Amino acid sequence: MGKITGFMEFQRQKESYLPADSRVKNYKEFILPLKDVQAKTEGARCMDCGTPFCMTGCPVNNIIPDWNQLVYSGNYREALETLHSTNNFPEFTGRICPAPCESACVLAINNDAVGIKSIEHFIIDKGWKNGWVMPQPAAFKTGKKIAVVGSGPAGLAAAQQLARVGHDVTVFEKNDRIGGLLRYGIPGFKMEKSHIDRRIEQMQAEGVQFRTSVLIGEDFPSNIINWTKEAISPKQLDQNFDAIILAGGAELPRDLPVPGRELEGVHFAMEFLPQQNQVDAGDKLNKQIMASGKHVVVIGGGDTGSDCVGTCNRHSAASLAQFELMPQPPEQEDKPLVWPYWPIKLRTSSSQEEGCDRDWAVATKRFEGKGGKVEKLIAARVEWIDGKMQEVPNSEFEMKADLVLLAMGFVSPVTQVLEAFAVDKDGRGNVKATTDGDGCYQTSIDKVFAAGDMRRGQSLVVWAIREGRQAARAADEFLMGASNLPR
Repeated sequence: MGKITGFMEFQRQKESYLPADSRVKNYKEFILPLKDVQAKTEGARCMDCGTPFCMTGCPVNNIIPDWNQLVYSGNYREALETLHSTNNFPEFTGRICPAPCESACVLAINNDAVGIKSIEHFIIDKGWKNGWVMPQPAAFKTGKKIAVVGSGPAGLAAAQQLARVGHDVTVFEKNDRIGGLLRYGIPGFKMEKSHIDRRIEQMQAEGVQFRTSVLIGEDFPSNIINWTKEAISPKQLDQNFDAIILAGGAELPRDLPVPGRELEGVHFAMEFLPQQNQVDAGDKLNKQIMASGKHVVVIGGGDTGSDCVGTCNRHSAASLAQFELMPQPPEQEDKPLVWPYWPIKLRTSSSQEEGCDRDWAVATKRFEGKGGKVEKLIAARVEWIDGKMQEVPNSEFEMKADLVLLAMGFVSPVTQVLEAFAVDKDGRGNVKATTDGDGCYQTSIDKVFAAGDMRRGQSLVVWAIREGRQAARAADEFLMGASNLPR
């Protein structure tokens, strides 16, 4: 360990933010990463536990104590190599992962957890700044061709792993740019898209080919951005590739079937958020959904709802409220009860800190308006008794709403791709594929694999990277009989 008594001597070194009044004027990142001395101090707080629960709390099993020690001792390049050994894209996770590793930190039992995410952010940014992140092309080619459907974190991780062991990999993306929900779901103020672009350049140098504006299937979903309507059938992929990995996202949003849902001004979050990312990228839109000067209600208290809040603040909404159906969680978790697992507790995002009226245990009953446009929302208080939701008598209220954004999560992948491949689905509408034993990550169709949200449902970027890496190993083993890729 770096400093034996470091966890007792030093307070947590936190990343700082630009002030809210300045950061809401643009869509740039506003987190100020740790400086060298701060990162070393935070690395010194690591206890180098005999059983590092942080590693099991991390879906990609990052070797966290090792790179904490390396940062403390100033061996930044070796820290980067250790970090990259388990995580293809730490610049993504270091920005947008909620850090379940920190909830599992042993120090978190009675103190502030080690700032694992901030150290990860520090390591990868230093690596890019110093030119240490280089292409790693394969030493030899296998002659095998693999198609990856979807260019989000799962697809990119699978593609990079497979290219590095010598396979010819082609990534297909239905939208006009690579990145999946990283590109069009995550706002630029949380993660600028230049991070995706430079990884694409690295992967192209490693031999990965990218094809955008291509739909795999025959039916045309409506959520495609700048699509040229080029379609390739699963049969064509089967004829031209030795293996196929389905790595699309869970893009079918949960709807709110209440009276007035059809009114103009009631939109899914993923109708709203991608448009701003398009504008940030320089696209010209005929009609952008704007919150400027409007009374906005965001329904859904998770990350997607928070992203809507941050974007609406940058649009200068007249008022902004966010509803959550579940009751308000406690401000402090019961650590002896929940550690090392992810706790349910009150969390306030940077977007919510910028300005937002939050309310819990609220159910929307209907929308009302005139001339086909929404003007107000009618809601009621609810309470949860024995796990069942009940409306509180005489609690109905109304709220002015010119724009309503539905951010209540995603129920499954888009059905068109799954039906085109005719793969078996689980009870939630995801691709059915196991993650252990013989045939892991394989679907019911020969040589077709699945990973990420398309297999497990809506989840975290770090889970997508893990599944992409694991599916890559499974596909490599399927093609070659054995694999040197990490488990």
